[in-house]
Amino acid sequence: MCGIFAYINHNHKVTRKQILATLVNGLKRLEYRGYDSAGLACDGEKGTVVTIKRSGKVKNLEQAVAECDMNMDEDIQGHVGMAHTRWATHGPPSETNCHPHMSNANREFTVVHNGIITNYRELRTFLSGKGYTFISETDTESIAILIQYIYDQYKQKGEDVTFVTLVEDTMSHLKGSFALVFKSSHYPNQLVATRLGSPLLVGIKKQEFDGVVSTEVKVVDTAEHNSSKVERILSLSNVNDDSPVEYYYSSDAAAIIEHTKKIVYVEDNDIVDVHNGVINILRSKMRGQTVTREVKTVNMELQQLMKGNFEHYMLKEIFEQPESVANTLRGRLRPELDCQIVLGGLKDHLAAIKRCRRLLFIACGTSYNSAVATRQWLEETSELPVIVDIASDFLDRETPIFRDDVCFFISQSGETADTLSAMRYCEARGALIVGITNTVGSAISRESHCGVHANAGPEIGVASTKAYTSQVIVLVLFGLMMCEDRLSMQERRNEVIKALHALPDKIAQVLKLNDKIKTEIAEQYKDKQNLLILGRGYNFANCLEGALKIKELTYIHAEGILAGELKHGPLALVDEEMPIIMLVTQDKSRVKSLNALQQIVARKGNPLIICPAGDNDSFKQVDGNCLQTLEVPYTADCIQSILTIIPLQLLSYHIALAKGFDVDCPRNLAKSVTVE
Repeated sequence: MCGIFAYINHNHKVTRKQILATLVNGLKRLEYRGYDSAGLACDGEKGTVVTIKRSGKVKNLEQAVAECDMNMDEDIQGHVGMAHTRWATHGPPSETNCHPHMSNANREFTVVHNGIITNYRELRTFLSGKGYTFISETDTESIAILIQYIYDQYKQKGEDVTFVTLVEDTMSHLKGSFALVFKSSHYPNQLVATRLGSPLLVGIKKQEFDGVVSTEVKVVDTAEHNSSKVERILSLSNVNDDSPVEYYYSSDAAAIIEHTKKIVYVEDNDIVDVHNGVINILRSKMRGQTVTREVKTVNMELQQLMKGNFEHYMLKEIFEQPESVANTLRGRLRPELDCQIVLGGLKDHLAAIKRCRRLLFIACGTSYNSAVATRQWLEETSELPVIVDIASDFLDRETPIFRDDVCFFISQSGETADTLSAMRYCEARGALIVGITNTVGSAISRESHCGVHANAGPEIGVASTKAYTSQVIVLVLFGLMMCEDRLSMQERRNEVIKALHALPDKIAQVLKLNDKIKTEIAEQYKDKQNLLILGRGYNFANCLEGALKIKELTYIHAEGILAGELKHGPLALVDEEMPIIMLVTQDKSRVKSLNALQQIVARKGNPLIICPAGDNDSFKQVDGNCLQTLEVPYTADCIQSILTIIPLQLLSYHIALAKGFDVDCPRNLAKSVTVE
């Protein structure tokens, strides 16, 4: 949820102005993760630690940095700085609750944190009883004061202690999930970080890495490290300890790629120690095994993270869907192989999947809706029971899982806390784990047995758009793989494959509705307080997803309703004042959907109909009313939802703009949900 960024340079001359600009710009790249306050801590003059915090967005922090009283032109060859953008969990947005948090007024220890500490009340009670003072309402401050307490205990005994040992001892008392970065006035030119359940990665910018595709970082045991048995961990023979080097810590590669594409993904329980330019990754629970971390090259371009000519990231990402869908299909839909579907991450496990007892799809929010959108298709193609579950409810029920189950976990970020917990629950019970994510190197992609990358490209807007359509495509492709050897399905298969080839062009046609939605439709809804979206069959998922987008962006109470349930309660809401959108497409549920439409119109409802082109004659006269329609191109039923969701994405965007809301950063929400 929150965003962490840190920067360390060694024997690389930069000015303080450049350092602060690096920290602030790093937060700008992470602002989608949290935007109710932002702060930073940097080395000041004469060994001091300077902190700057502001409520609101990063631009407020940037202004405060510009006005601060420091020597901005001073050349610095060794500096440790950290920054944080917050999504509030404990305590409202304020400068007091803003990170970084300090252990005391002397700033002996400073920490930034992404995640949630579930035993912070017990820690506060204990530390308060020992005479330590808290000034914020956050769970994070308990971490800063805890490490101070542990340090004081060592000093009272007259014992020297390393920074790594302090962090290791602190971790042992924390419950919950966290990514933590520490600096201390007692350990200059040193930064120590760790993680458990929350994302963290390190970028390395060093001349010796130029042209190197990948190398390895040795992970050493903390006891071995503390006894000075380990001197180097970079497996490059020509690396010089005193050569210039810069390290960048971040919650997301998006904040690092403008500096370096050489990245190490930090794993749970890793402790990353950078001291005087040397990096060590340590683990306290290795039990003697040899572990390595690969320094990977991230193939992401800075241009992908820019808005270009678009006013907002969300609008850019909506309009990128012809390209993102094509990228999801590229190399997987192979006409030269007689239309064979190639999902490389699954092909070695396909036989085991076909033998399984049932398929479970577990996710949250938009990712859950993508599974609902393809459930009917997957039941048809696999002839297996298909269960779709919300991750939090799945865990609350302690759902029985068997060794011959196959469990799919879908997450745009690959770090969604509830989905990760559910995945580990299923893995512990022996099920085959399949991950579907849009983020290479994420926890789900690393920990699953096999999986598929959505290839939608970076998604910055908090409200997911192109990731949703790409996830639907991945699941449709999986269904095609499952039925490729069934003769009875060949005609149906060929129909869907042909439709997939034409899909990017048809998405481009739907996007031409943008002006009509902006000028004719959005104005009708901007002052409404409630909205119903109805459909059935393949359309039901888009009722849920469209309602979710409306809620996320416009703060209108929107409800996605299965049209088959209309008579079982929701019909009581229908009158001439209730705004209604109805999805009606040419699939098996069409006739029943038209019956529901008649019932709505008979009660003076006046719904907006989203339907395939050429189908609007059915809605021009319903009980004497001429209904308003938005037409999308016709395609195969199992992917029609990709075309019908785009008008709802555009509608939510334009309503939010008409209401004056921040489209990319809706209130109370963050992009990557790393707390349960």
